[in-house]
Amino acid sequence: MSSAVDQKKLIVDEIAGKLKSSVSTVIVDYRGLNVAQVTELRKQLRDAGIEFKVYKNTLTRRAVEAAGLTGLEDSLTGPNAIAFSNEDVVAPAKILNEFAKNNEALEIKAGVIEGNTASVEEIKALADLPSREGLLSMLLSVLQAPIRNLALATKAVADQKEEQGA
Repeated sequence: MSSAVDQKKLIVDEIAGKLKSSVSTVIVDYRGLNVAQVTELRKQLRDAGIEFKVYKNTLTRRAVEAAGLTGLEDSLTGPNAIAFSNEDVVAPAKILNEFAKNNEALEIKAGVIEGNTASVEEIKALADLPSREGLLSMLLSVLQAPIRNLALATKAVADQKEEQGA
């Protein structure tokens, strides 16, 4: 009997550790998805380096309590799956939100972003942000704009002097 309790404690510790170490965690209700849809979702998440697991709600509640998080208890009802990302904050929200748009059966319930509990609206807002590469390209274009304008102005002055000299 104690071995079953020990196994459950290990699982609770595992979940709590993942909740603490991940930069982004999203809880979803996958009820109504067929095997092919779940397999496709798992593949998309795995390709992005995101761990997607199903845990018992009672064990997850204990792990949430052990991790010191509040506000997730109401979300831990029914069949839930949890996506953990240790690298990219936006990726789980983006992939799950996009998948939910195409598969109405998938419901985003809540999440944890860098140690803070997040609502469904916050997760969806995070999903609407551009990717890291997109943000970097925007920053780069903003940084290049003054130099580009200076080069265009210099070229215009040079062209004007050339016309006056000819």
